[in-house]
Amino acid sequence: MAIKLVLTDIDATILPRGEREVSARTVRAFNQALDAGLVVGPASGRGYAWIPAFFGEDARCCATALATNGLQIYSAGEKILERTLPRAALMQMREIVAETPGAGLLCFDEVRPLLVEGAVEDLAPIFPAYAQSCVPVDDVPASPVVKANVFMGGDASKTTALVARLNEEVCEVDVDRALPHFSNVMPRGWNKGTALVWLCGHLGIAPEEVVVFGDADNDLPLFAHVPHSVAVANATPEAARAARWHIGSCEDDAVAQALEVLASGGWPFEG
Repeated sequence: MAIKLVLTDIDATILPRGEREVSARTVRAFNQALDAGLVVGPASGRGYAWIPAFFGEDARCCATALATNGLQIYSAGEKILERTLPRAALMQMREIVAETPGAGLLCFDEVRPLLVEGAVEDLAPIFPAYAQSCVPVDDVPASPVVKANVFMGGDASKTTALVARLNEEVCEVDVDRALPHFSNVMPRGWNKGTALVWLCGHLGIAPEEVVVFGDADNDLPLFAHVPHSVAVANATPEAARAARWHIGSCEDDAVAQALEVLASGGWPFEG
């Protein structure tokens, strides 16, 4: 069956750590695939407002997108679905985070990270870009929140313990780890995978016609919903085990290489 839809995580999948834009080769590969008739786009924990800049403002590359772990879905350049996080759940999370040394909670106002709880100095080594631009606030925003993240410094096992506690005690949301010390917050039962299913229904595309690329634990729901899941070489052990196919590293433009082959009508995966 021919592939019709390709979605890829951004951070550490097509965007190396510390870089502000994906490579020129990646942008070219996206456009080659689009020119070949494939639907291609990012599936990221980043809010949509952040995403075009990663592609050098080439809006075509992100006209289709699952942003904020699927809480925002875009197709043909239009937002077709957006979900928000329950404020009561965020307030409950804040109480738990506040009593956890080294932990913090971010809520986003479009592109601005709002530091609801925690210290900038704890956030800085975990997510420098957010530390540089965050604005400390006194409370969870009263306006609807689409994107929220929990961070936790120190030993990674402490993040694991905090995530487990949040998932056990805050029943309206799911928390997963995008990075060893940085976690995403989603409405309970909603993630990249359920968003992919929704998008496929909207586009009339079967799971067998989809390829997804990723590197981290928040990509596991994507991998679970399609037969053609692909992990980059720098993926977490959990993501690598879950993927059907394996390619080179983010730093080597492995996703761009695979897209070039798919755009030419070939099949880039083996073994």
